[in-house]
Amino acid sequence: ALFSWGFLGMEKLVVCPYKKPDALCRLICFPWAGGGTSQLAQWGKLFSNSIEVSSVRLPGRESRLKEPFAKDMTTIVNEITSVLLKELQEKPFAFFGHSFGSYISFAVALHLKEKYGLEPIHLFVSGAHAPQSEELLPIKSIPIYDARDEDILTYIQILGGTPSELMQNEDIKEHVLLTFREDIRVLQTFSFENAERNVPFSCDITCFNGSEDKPHDLEAWHDLTSGDTSFYKLPGGHFYLLEPSNEIFLIKHITRCIENAGL
Repeated sequence: ALFSWGFLGMEKLVVCPYKKPDALCRLICFPWAGGGTSQLAQWGKLFSNSIEVSSVRLPGRESRLKEPFAKDMTTIVNEITSVLLKELQEKPFAFFGHSFGSYISFAVALHLKEKYGLEPIHLFVSGAHAPQSEELLPIKSIPIYDARDEDILTYIQILGGTPSELMQNEDIKEHVLLTFREDIRVLQTFSFENAERNVPFSCDITCFNGSEDKPHDLEAWHDLTSGDTSFYKLPGGHFYLLEPSNEIFLIKHITRCIENAGL
């Protein structure tokens, strides 16, 4: 029974269409607010056989549509950790998160480090402020309970990345709005205060951003690791990573970083 529970948890939470049992490293991807797993899970076919890619699927979407949304960041972190712990203990892993996904990847990495002494070999974050940044405060103050659908819609459109033709379909539009709202609610429950001289990580951190996106507070990522921190701007807005040429750059760059980690 133990096996089947673990397996069921894995099937629910983790999408890995391109399994690579002999991979040297697992790259776990964390999608953006309102997002599902389709884009990032497909990266698996673009990476070499040394890297197995999977994407985390949160409750309330895709095959977990009937499950209630997570109520806070702790719930999400605990579920991901409990399902993935065994896998993460047996093989080196790296995290990639975009936007909301960057904050989840950070929160999961922090929990793994504090509780199990486990650390990704590299943390790749995209389109996100450093988690201790003041710049996160405006997001924290969006009155998500009272926000009208129109306001949420405007916010989604400013960010870009949700194809407008999807929004023509009322049912889909309603679901995207609901999911986005619930994800922002989760982000609002997340807080990280970096204590003086406490450096949580020793892995390298790479921050990617779109050149046309509103600027993110990136410098503070430096303070979170004793490893190297590097920053790359790629052409495009908040969803620059959906452009095929940027995707190629990301895949190559992530591969190089992982291979240079000397596994």
